[in-house]
Amino acid sequence: MTSLVLATALFLATHFVASTPLRPKLVAAMGEWPYRGVYSAVALITFGWMIWAYVHTGREPLWTGLRHLPIVVMPFAFILIACGYFRNPTMVGAEKLLQSEDPARGMIRITRHPIMWGLMLWAAAHILARGELKALVFFGSFIVLAALGTLAMDRRKRANPDWARFAAVSSHVPFVAIAQGRNRLVWREIGWTRPLIGLAAFLIVLAVHPWLFGARPY
Repeated sequence: MTSLVLATALFLATHFVASTPLRPKLVAAMGEWPYRGVYSAVALITFGWMIWAYVHTGREPLWTGLRHLPIVVMPFAFILIACGYFRNPTMVGAEKLLQSEDPARGMIRITRHPIMWGLMLWAAAHILARGELKALVFFGSFIVLAALGTLAMDRRKRANPDWARFAAVSSHVPFVAIAQGRNRLVWREIGWTRPLIGLAAFLIVLAVHPWLFGARPY
């Protein structure tokens, strides 16, 4: 368990360097692309360490796992992730989308961070299904990463002059902007193609899960 906790802490610390004053100092010393290369390598190594530690950590049950929960939750997680990769104003390099007449369209009407919420759903489903300490540490790190990542993304985007207009018609938490009357749900903007891509990805993962991880996701 000690190895898993250390690996997880380093994994999280690596990802949050970009949101601290340390990043510009490292970029100034190394250059942008060398920094990105080192950052990616460290992130990959720590993630590999996490996986190794998770596999080699013994089970410490905390509650009776809800074994069939992932089969219910995961399709929604994959749909959010798939839809989030298309026309997402919060993504890096998508500043022009903030200038559009209606920046919060499609899945963004529901939440401005569909990818991160999909990741949180994925992680939460595995925690509740496993019901053990090591799953809480491993998958919990992704919930922390995604949740704090959304706040960091919003903070960086606030410097954009079009952010206030976008934030006024969108919400971090799903359906809040719709419930408050600041936006509305328009299913035709979401369409069928992107949700079907998400469902197809889910079915592929469902099929190969026993082969990759040695266990079914339910």
